[in-house]
Amino acid sequence: MNIPKEVKLVIEKLKKERFSAHIVGGCVRDFLRGIKPQDWDVATNAKPKEIQKIFPKNFYENKFLTVTVQTGSNKPELKEIEITTYRCEAKYTDKRHPDEIKFAKTIEEDLHRRDFTVNALAMDEKLKIIDLFNGQKDLENKIIQTVGKAEDRFSEDALRMLRAVRLTSVLGNLEAGGWQIKEKTNQAIKKNSFLLQAISKERIRDELLKIIMSEKASEGIELLRQLQMLKYIMPELEESYGISQNKHHIYDCYEHSLRSLDFAVKSNFNKYVRLAALLHDIGKPRTKRGEGPEATFYNHEIVGAKMTVQLLNRLKFSKKDIEKIFKLVRFHLFYYNVDEVGKASVRRLVRQVGTENINELLQVRMCDRIGSGCPKAEPYKLRHLRYLIEKVAQDPISVKKLRVKGDDIMRILKIKPCLKVGQVLDVLLGYVLEDPQKNKKEFLEKEIKKLGKLSVEKLKSKTNEAKKQREKLEMKKDEMTKKKYWVT
Repeated sequence: MNIPKEVKLVIEKLKKERFSAHIVGGCVRDFLRGIKPQDWDVATNAKPKEIQKIFPKNFYENKFLTVTVQTGSNKPELKEIEITTYRCEAKYTDKRHPDEIKFAKTIEEDLHRRDFTVNALAMDEKLKIIDLFNGQKDLENKIIQTVGKAEDRFSEDALRMLRAVRLTSVLGNLEAGGWQIKEKTNQAIKKNSFLLQAISKERIRDELLKIIMSEKASEGIELLRQLQMLKYIMPELEESYGISQNKHHIYDCYEHSLRSLDFAVKSNFNKYVRLAALLHDIGKPRTKRGEGPEATFYNHEIVGAKMTVQLLNRLKFSKKDIEKIFKLVRFHLFYYNVDEVGKASVRRLVRQVGTENINELLQVRMCDRIGSGCPKAEPYKLRHLRYLIEKVAQDPISVKKLRVKGDDIMRILKIKPCLKVGQVLDVLLGYVLEDPQKNKKEFLEKEIKKLGKLSVEKLKSKTNEAKKQREKLEMKKDEMTKKKYWVT
């Protein structure tokens, strides 16, 4: 791998003005792992105003001495490069923000303020590495540990505890083997997990979503529980830990939720399905009645949907996200058997969930099945439901598609409402089904005049032919839909 020319140009311009400059942080970590960085960060001893002078195309609207430079690159990850002045930080009274930010003189001072050893790496344009805390060794051994004393780092910014878990989830998804948090760091997280209560819910939400969207999402959620952070993030989910189920499940409520999430990850489902798969049964502990194989959880989907709204509101999810995930949890227990549920019930389900959410609801159901220990995610009856949903959503072949109406027929033939009007419409529809180009008002009005001159018997014969053609097309369309979902 090579350093992109856009990054090199930024460093060269800073050095031309006699400032020092290094590539820093996560991009160095990923570069050393042989993975293409998603963004690039540069640190320098130039002050923000000096950076802005060197790079006129920029914006600077933060308190962290970071200037975002626009490079003009056509590559998304290189369109903007963040340049931050070396800094050292003082006390964190609120456990979230430094009380003051001071300029530092050297890159070494700057690296001392960073969170984890694998992020406290710097590199110049010639690939020379500055590694003060054995970060490269930790990269090789896949170890997450803090720079300096763990309790100090977490006391400065409590979100770093959550970020440690996120790193184990995200870093592990592109290479074999798992990442581990060093035991001393683990112990410090357990001891200080209560500090998460001081962190803004938006920051927690963003880190949580990164875990959810990683390939090791279920492992990340379980690590949050083990490190005593889950109770401060999703206490409703932790309630399900150790809650046994009934004869329909082989796993307890919590493990079932993790396995459901795991299938969503392996299937590359979106964030809505992943969150719904994780939360769909959080109402079970509060609705459980009895123990053993005959235990019941009546209305757990209703209770769970309300709990989901409370949880997502607390974490400051958007109204749109909350409404969508609410529906996926609320209706995940829909009932469907091929010979028992008709079109009316399917239409009602689609109306309740929304056509835009129905595919994701079926994906949640698949996650639920695999999470319950079922061998197949999508059995015949689910495929049949997909077929029926598409069928009821299709527009029927109807005379409404014609460019003329019954009123036009009555006007042209000078007749009142009668059977003949419907017969003429049916014949005209037959013409259009045979050749869609004929669906033009001028052509159809000429045909109305011709049909008006036919005898009752001949018009009836043409009407029957048109109806047979329409039925044939309906059957053909239905067969194609069945074939699509492998149903009979």
